[in-house]
Formats: sequence, structure tokens, C-alpha cells
Amino acid sequence: MRTGIFKFPAKAKTRLYLVACAGAGTATATGISLAAFNPNSPSLSYDSFLRSSIFPEKIQTAFHGVIRSSRAIYTIAYTVVDYKYSLHGLPVDSHEYLQKLSEVHSRSAKRIRNLCEANKGFYVKAGQFVAALPQVPKEYSSTLSSLQDQVQYPGLENQMKLDTSIMSFLSKCTEWFFPEYRFEWLVSEFVEAISFELDFIQEARNSERTAKNFKSNDMVRVPHIFWELTTRQVLTMEFCRGRKVDAVEFLKEMGINPIKVAKALVEVYAEMIFIHGFVHGDPHPGNILVSPEGRYGFSLVLLDHGIYKQLDEGFRLDYCELWKALILLDSKKIQQLGECFGVGKYARYFPLIFTGRTIDSKSPLGRGMSSDEKRNLKQELGSLQMEDISSFMESLPPEFLVILRTDGLLRSILRKLGASQRVRLLAYAKYALYGLSPRSNPQSDFPIKAVLSRLKTNISYLHLRLVLEVLELLSWMGKIRRLLYTLTERFVGGIRSILTLSLSN
Repeated sequence: MRTGIFKFPAKAKTRLYLVACAGAGTATATGISLAAFNPNSPSLSYDSFLRSSIFPEKIQTAFHGVIRSSRAIYTIAYTVVDYKYSLHGLPVDSHEYLQKLSEVHSRSAKRIRNLCEANKGFYVKAGQFVAALPQVPKEYSSTLSSLQDQVQYPGLENQMKLDTSIMSFLSKCTEWFFPEYRFEWLVSEFVEAISFELDFIQEARNSERTAKNFKSNDMVRVPHIFWELTTRQVLTMEFCRGRKVDAVEFLKEMGINPIKVAKALVEVYAEMIFIHGFVHGDPHPGNILVSPEGRYGFSLVLLDHGIYKQLDEGFRLDYCELWKALILLDSKKIQQLGECFGVGKYARYFPLIFTGRTIDSKSPLGRGMSSDEKRNLKQELGSLQMEDISSFMESLPPEFLVILRTDGLLRSILRKLGASQRVRLLAYAKYALYGLSPRSNPQSDFPIKAVLSRLKTNISYLHLRLVLEVLELLSWMGKIRRLLYTLTERFVGGIRSILTLSLSN
């Protein structure tokens, strides 16, 4: 297709453009469109041009697809070149490299955000998906988080096939230029997630299943579905009042303790992950409301049930075992479970990813790392290449990717609510133990058996808490001992100096 643009001068502050398109090898124009606009206003967009044109619908759709695809290819190609040449020749462990890398991250994130805002629809959802991943650099997560959220976008389903093909093509091209940068796993996970979001019937089923799972929990509310008014493109549900879960000022105005909200929130998701094995994969603040109604002074309203992941039962049990090992820093068990998850040597980074400690850490749970640990970790991570990161992400089971994304979103909300990491870690520890306990069957189990099973699990959790408290006490005593030693040394040194000065006089 050939395109010609002819500019006609005008007396007024308006320019007239004539755009003619003709098929290759033919002089017969298939369509002509005139558009007038003020040069002081933003340029005429392709979308506006197409809507105002007299082109046949099929040609408009094809032209629109070409423009969106070209925009995406240009943006990613430009970004790849930016990384390639901005970092060329710099030692990866140098301060200059890290500074340049952060600058390229920031530029690229803004570039990709602009792409998402220009192409809209599917690209906006992709930007939101990437922003929620804990593995992406902070420059990306902070920049892309500004993208507005909706449940569905106009024309999203029609654009999906072309857009996903382009994304897959771009990821393959990137891998061709940089073999260590492999993102096909990310594209596949995103396509699977978005395909579920496009079907409101499936979302309604997910909503009802979640409501059933939490029917005995007074803290959780799931809006009722009106099936007679629901279709694949229209979802009709009960209206529930509330504000976003991270609206701290609102919580304080209503007399609701943000820390209690944080604790309730993380326990709800811990129950989903470790016990139900049916996980809400998009817990950003807009999908979780706090209602000032409820038995405990508030309740959590769960919205947007489009993205869910059903965990394989074997994976669920292994993940429970992993968290038990993470809490106790059982390095042997962590490595063993790493083999089960298919990540091999990279299992040593599980404690760092989930608890903020190294696998050899001596720091108490939730207290971060010591200066020595940070220094050693920095040296260790400096030896990792992008190839290692790509291999790690490709090796993880699909369930892990959803859990990582969910956990990353929860951590962000907990930080805004002012809750410490310990709140999350202890909740995960408790529900991991509950998830390992035998499931009771109300129809066949005797009541006494169910009570004993619950009691056994509670005792196991109390034992775990006791171990953690003892470890923290020992750590605290060690700090006191070092402090006393330092003070004694200073005191003795001061006395020695005084005596030496007196003798010299």
C-alpha cells in the first residue's frame, strides 16, 4: 500500500491534509480522507484519522493493526539498542555500570509506558501485568504502575491475537540479539492470565467459588453475582461500599487500625495459597476494598475475580513445606525442595526472594540482613548474569509465577499500611502449617478427630513461634553481649589513657 500526504497552505491558522491510499501497482485510489485541525493543538492521531475516514472497515482495522504493531516494534527495538550501547564496555560490577543501568531502566520504562498508553487495550493490561511482577527493576514497577486499570477494554478481544503474536515475535527477536534475555515465559503467562479476564462467565464462577471458600470467614465479603443479568461480556454483581485497601487516611478517619487491616489481608491470601490452593492473581488496591461494616469493625471486599490460578495439589504441599523451611532457615530442606521445583542451584535464593534473608543468614526473622551479609550478598549477586535470571524464571513451575506476582502486590500494600514484614511472614508460617495438616471431611470424620487435628496444627504453630522467639532472644542477647564488650573496652581504654596521662605528669 502506498500513502501520499499533500499539504495545502491556508490563510487561517489551519492546515488541510489530503491523504490518499492506493493499492500497489494500481493508480486507482481506494479511499480519500480530508482532515483539518489547528496546528497549535496536538497532532491528529491515527485513531482519529481512521474514525473520520471513509475507508472500508476492514482496511481501517488492518491499518490500525499495522500502526499499533509498528509502534510496538519500534519501541522495543529502540529499547534493545539503548541497553546494548549504553552499557557497552562497562564492567558489570562497577558503580558506573549500575548508574547507567538505572538510567536506561528509567528511560525504557517511560518509553514502554508511552507505548501502552498509545496502543491502549491489550498493551495497558500487559503494562499492568509487568508492573506487578516483583522480579522487574523498581524503575519499571514505579513507572508502569501509573497505568489506569479496567476489567475489560473496548475491542480488547479482537486485538488479542495480533497483539500476542507481535509480543511473542518481539520476545524472540530480543532473544536472538541477546540470548541471555529470554522473556517467552512472561508472554505465555500474561496471555494465559488475560484470556481468563476476557470471559465474565468464568470470572463469575471464580467469584462464587471464592465466596464458598470463605463462607465461614466474617472478615471477607464477595459480591453476589446476578446470573440472569450476566453474559460473557457483561458482569452484574452486588454493589458493595468501601474504599481502596491502601487508603490509610480513610481508615484512620473511620477509626480502623491499618495494621489490623494488613494482618487480615495477608491472612486471607495466605489461606487462599496454602489451604484452598485457589489463588486470586491480581490483588492490587483497586481490587480490594475496606468496608467499615463487619463484625470486627471492618471487612474486606474482594473484587475482580478474572485472574485465578488453581494450584496443583503436589505443588501446594511442597510450597507449604518450603515456607516451613524458610521460616526455620532449613537450608538442606530448601535445596531439596528446589530440586522438586526444578530450579536446582538457584534454590539458595528462595530465602532472599521471600524473607529478605540469605540462606546462611543468622538474622532473626523479619529483621533484614547484617552489614556483613549485605556485603557478601552484593559480591555474590555481582557474579550473576542475565542468563542465570532467565534460566531461573524459565525453570519455575507456572504456579510459582502467579504466587510471586501475588506476593509482590501484597508486600506493596502492606508497606503502605505501615505493617512490618514480620506480619506477612508469621501469617504465611501459620497457614503453611495448616496447609500441611490432614484435611477433615465433615461427612465422614468424627468431630473429635477434626478437633484433635486442629489442636495438633495449633501446637505445631506455637512450637514454631517459640523457636522463632528463642532465636530472636539469642540474637538480642548476642547484641547486648557485643554492646557490653564494646562499652567495657572503651571504659578500660579510657582508664588506661587517664593513668598514662597521670604518670606522664
